Amino acid sequence: MRLGIFGGTFDPPHVGHLLAASDAFELLELDRLLFVPAAVQPFKRRDVQASGAERLRMVELMVADDERFAADPVEIDREGLSFTVETLDVLAARHPEARRFLLIGEDLAHEIATWRDARRITELAEVVVLARTASESDVGGSPAGVPLTRIATRRMDISSTEIRARVRAGKSIHGFVTDAVAGFIEAAGLYRHRGTTC
Repeated sequence: MRLGIFGGTFDPPHVGHLLAASDAFELLELDRLLFVPAAVQPFKRRDVQASGAERLRMVELMVADDERFAADPVEIDREGLSFTVETLDVLAARHPEARRFLLIGEDLAHEIATWRDARRITELAEVVVLARTASESDVGGSPAGVPLTRIATRRMDISSTEIRARVRAGKSIHGFVTDAVAGFIEAAGLYRHRGTTC
């Protein structure tokens, strides 16, 4: 079994996440891809606005009709900060037979060497960078001994920050997120005000 693991804040999850995951699924010939919303990321403690339960629900809604994908609550269910190595330990125990691929964005490629127990991360999963241009998709790159593989995914200039700003400004987010996620954001009253919680 080839298992993809795509972590992130997903505040909110958007079509850019979905397309990148779809590209990775095909290019890596995955059997399953797990979206793993972070509970509390060490580097984004003050930036997260929706609760863990709300972000998990939005990911569930985004992938509900796609059998390739699933939302996994492993980090939401665990108290405290979300460290990738701990998540991979849990998933490795749950899927010992799987060949695991940790999917990260380009922005994290040069930071991963500073993550907790980076070497252990590479023992638990192959680290794959979702590059936005073909020139960045070469196999290789090893910051401080962390082997990386880069694959080219479609470039989508969409960010969760932009989506939150559009909601605050009363603008449409149609096309930025799936209809189910947009409906949840509206019903829950998310992102209408600045601050750490809405």
